[in-house]
Amino acid sequence: MEAIEVILIILMLLEARECFKRIYGVRSCWVRPALQNRDNHGFFSTHFGFTEEFKQAIRMEKPVFVLLLSLIRERISKNSNRPSIPPEFRLYLTLSYLAHGGSKPFYSCAFKIGLSTMKEIVGETCDVLWEILGPVYLSVPLKDEWKRIATDFYLMWDLPNCIGAIDGKHINIFCPSNSGSLFYNYKGTYSIVLLAVCDANYTFTGIDIGAYGSQSDGGILWNSGFGKLLYNGKLDLPENGILPDTDISFPHYFVGDNAFPLKSFLMRPYPGANLPLDRQIFNKRLSRARRVIENAFGILSCRWRILLSPLQMSPAYAEKIVKATVVQRSISTRRKATVLKKDCGGVMFQVDVLQKARRVGSNNASQNAFKLRDILKNFLVSHPVQSRPQ
Repeated sequence: MEAIEVILIILMLLEARECFKRIYGVRSCWVRPALQNRDNHGFFSTHFGFTEEFKQAIRMEKPVFVLLLSLIRERISKNSNRPSIPPEFRLYLTLSYLAHGGSKPFYSCAFKIGLSTMKEIVGETCDVLWEILGPVYLSVPLKDEWKRIATDFYLMWDLPNCIGAIDGKHINIFCPSNSGSLFYNYKGTYSIVLLAVCDANYTFTGIDIGAYGSQSDGGILWNSGFGKLLYNGKLDLPENGILPDTDISFPHYFVGDNAFPLKSFLMRPYPGANLPLDRQIFNKRLSRARRVIENAFGILSCRWRILLSPLQMSPAYAEKIVKATVVQRSISTRRKATVLKKDCGGVMFQVDVLQKARRVGSNNASQNAFKLRDILKNFLVSHPVQSRPQ
């Protein structure tokens, strides 16, 4: 065989090899040359060891990060025949993305990892954060905890027997393909809904994530696992308590706005304008306690700024992001490790699958609920707000 024929055969083999790589996705190298200096010049290596830069990057103190990493290290560690990305890198990248938001390609460039790898790491880490910490920090409170919450609401916001403020927050997203008007909300944007309950100290005690933006808050509550327990009387709420300085027995209740139905366990303001003075006083006192959930949403968005702008991702991926931010918020308000000993057998206030809420007749208020609201109104009017240390 002549030399020219040998050369042609070699060239043909090389061309066939490249075609095989393109067709079957075989990679010539595991890490692209531009990303191979990650350990020396990537964002993680240049900022992780410095206290000030560390806090600015993830908006979290180092001890909290270390505690968080110890809880999820085993789940986010990867084992392979080639060097894998360490768990602290994965958590640091995820928290940086949640803390500031922005373009995924930017984080891919800054941390010197592939774009698909960056998306996979953030998604997996958010899932692990929710699966491990959600049942601990967001399980439904027990009876003694409900009583503590009621005491806090009266001491801080002068509202007796209140065990939580409830409201919904629209998390803006870009319109998903072929979704029609499911995600289109009354504000004229596309969103999924975060429905949450919080205590008097702005700490979330339960959440529901993933409902369509077109649904009402009352419908979302009805279709959530927490709402079904609440409506069916199967939630471990305290027995009726005596209103202060009276002999009136009154049930424990949540407070919400006019989007929720009036129930014996759910107080809402009197509707309408030009109300009598006593009803105006009641509405103001109720709103004074209800605003804690609005403040909790504001604190959440300011801490995890990815929520300040529309999320350019699928609704399922956006749900992962929101779950992780809520869990982080709960950790920051309960830093003591003893909280981890809390009973994890409760039912979380969460919907796993996006579902369309049905209209339900039970959203109508009962005569008993109207009477209870009037009783509470008369008590609040006769007991003005008192100055107490916050």
